Amino acid sequence: MGEQPWTIERIHDALGNPALAKRFLSEINRAPAHELLAVFARWERIAKDTVTTVARGREIAESQVRGEDPTTNWADVTDRILDDANRIRARGAA
Repeated sequence: MGEQPWTIERIHDALGNPALAKRFLSEINRAPAHELLAVFARWERIAKDTVTTVARGREIAESQVRGEDPTTNWADVTDRILDDANRIRARGAA
């Protein structure tokens, strides 16, 4: 069976956080007709990211329970992030 389509109810449930779900419902209910699809698409992306992140977090927790180090295959991107931050500061942001 393929992935079920995203609906308002499914997005609401996937968000998991009551305050976030309330914000979603407020935005989707107040969106003008011409903006409805864009609002839905944005929240669909947020819901998908949330579901993916929760699944990854569970995988990490399970590997730790098995005594594995979940960070073994992680790439260290500290230098790249610091370079990005320095570039942003140099432009006058933050």
